[in-house]
Amino acid sequence: MGDDVAKVIIVGDGPGGLSAALFLAKNGHDVVVYGQDKTAMHFAELHNYLGIEKILGSDLQAIGRHQVRSFGGTLVDAAVASVEKTDAGFKVTLEDGPDDTSSYVILTEGKNPTLATALGVRFDEAGRAVVDQDGRSSVDRAYVVGRTARPTRSQAIISAGAGAAAALDILAREAGKDVQDWDSPPKDEE
Repeated sequence: MGDDVAKVIIVGDGPGGLSAALFLAKNGHDVVVYGQDKTAMHFAELHNYLGIEKILGSDLQAIGRHQVRSFGGTLVDAAVASVEKTDAGFKVTLEDGPDDTSSYVILTEGKNPTLATALGVRFDEAGRAVVDQDGRSSVDRAYVVGRTARPTRSQAIISAGAGAAAALDILAREAGKDVQDWDSPPKDEE
């Protein structure tokens, strides 16, 4: 990456959106997450999230939100009214607030994909957003992750992985090459 960083707007602040935001913010991109922390995670207790024996969904959300902020991501408590494709990327209109623009958008709308539908994302006959392994939709630079892409097979860990895959794809597109997000533990000083 050069001096320019991509701005990415993420609509939805569940595991998919927060995971994507974490990867992007950690790697220096301008990330804004719009959501109202009303995710279904607040009704969950997780026993199948790799590396965590058991956690309440609300606690996982709080940790994820903190991680995103700690790397410079912005979380905005707002509902998005519309997302439009523009020549430069996307225009996001809030229900109550100013418009915002970005180079990329990641939609994690859950079971009600009104924004993805209005944006022109292609859906299959079963009502799933048609995306590739990285969450790329039929609209260039628009990614769809979570329940919108997997409405009957959604799990927190799957959504988080899909968000991470979308973020890594954006990082690779911006870098012009494959990107790994790998951190090594500090070496012991002797």
